[in-house]
Amino acid sequence: MIPVLDHPPYSPDLSPPDYFLFPKLKMEFKGQHFSTIETIQEVVTQKLKNIPTADFSRAMEKLGDRARRCIECNGDYFE
Repeated sequence: MIPVLDHPPYSPDLSPPDYFLFPKLKMEFKGQHFSTIETIQEVVTQKLKNIPTADFSRAMEKLGDRARRCIECNGDYFE
């Protein structure tokens, strides 16, 4: 028998890619069309490389505050 571990439900509020990275990429490429997967890979890779390291650090620093807010909201989403 495989033991099942309790874990909290998934929350995009606690996932740095969901609250930090994906919105940056979505806004940058909204409405654009790309002809090949390779082109998409190139432009997204370049965009990611252009994000300052300090931005990533700030996103991780906010994680503790976001966790506290998630607990206060009983796991409901917040803005």
